[in-house]
Amino acid sequence: MDQNLFNEICLQQLTLSGVHDGETVAVLTRGDERGEYANAFMWAAQKLGAATFHLRLPSPASASGAWAVGDSGLASNPLAVEALKRADMLVDCTFLLFSKEQFEIQGAGTRILTAVEPAPLLARLMPTKELRERVEVGAELLAKAQTMRITSPHGTDVTYRLGVYPTMSEYGYTDQPGRWDHWPAAFVFTGGADDGVDGKIVLAPGDVLLPFNTYVQTPVEFTIEQGFIRDIRGGLDADLLSSYIKSFDDPRGYGMSHVGWGLDERAHWHGLTQFGGGMGMELRSFYGNVMFSIGPNNELGGPNDTPCHFDIPMRGCSLHLDDELVVDAGELTVPEMRPAGRR
Repeated sequence: MDQNLFNEICLQQLTLSGVHDGETVAVLTRGDERGEYANAFMWAAQKLGAATFHLRLPSPASASGAWAVGDSGLASNPLAVEALKRADMLVDCTFLLFSKEQFEIQGAGTRILTAVEPAPLLARLMPTKELRERVEVGAELLAKAQTMRITSPHGTDVTYRLGVYPTMSEYGYTDQPGRWDHWPAAFVFTGGADDGVDGKIVLAPGDVLLPFNTYVQTPVEFTIEQGFIRDIRGGLDADLLSSYIKSFDDPRGYGMSHVGWGLDERAHWHGLTQFGGGMGMELRSFYGNVMFSIGPNNELGGPNDTPCHFDIPMRGCSLHLDDELVVDAGELTVPEMRPAGRR
């Protein structure tokens, strides 16, 4: 993307995130990655009257290029953490999520925005205040619920006992002290009780496996009891999932983590065919998907910090909160959560 255009897009983002005169905005990158992002965000911060600096970490020691869950690159650099804690806003271009250092920075009151997706996707899925309002309606409904039941024509029938963990909302910008968000994003989620998820989930062709960044090709059946996956059956996709989880040699990798649904009608289910280099945020956000997660729940304050992690957005599911149907075969039923053209 043309750098001048990207500068303007980042200016829109920081304006939504409430950056103003007198604040300090830090930008975090790693190695040679996303230097143009740092330049654009610093330009935008200065336009809004904020002081700004760029903190560049060394490249990861591993040459695999894969994201290591919870590895921020900051663990051995407390001086860098302290510098980021003193900023009003941190633009994270590395992906700090699930790391102790991110929690520490948030705890100091610094608001954090993660931006690692390809620039054309950031432009197309620029957050809006209207989308934030719809996401927050969903978050209010989810926060009140005691149970969630997910069903599908393919055989999914699973129940989550709620109320133990907080409800989180992501809408693509952050203007509140200590809050984290991810650009782009439009979904709500919470976690089931550690021993409170039971039933069966059946993945169908076209559902999404993240971080594999692939689409399911063959059905996969999970049997879940007391918050843990007890059995995985199916063809090649089931074998790949099982092999990946086993490779961590950590039984907590079978734990059920967060669960929720997406609300962005602009996000494309087929997005992986266009932007293979990102973290799959478009797939987490597409309208009416129901997404469940396997592995760590420390983001919600839970005890599971395993590095084994999956997010799995599914199509065509129905979702009940207590007795209320909220997602009906991939369509949101609550008018206030729908875009204006679908109400």
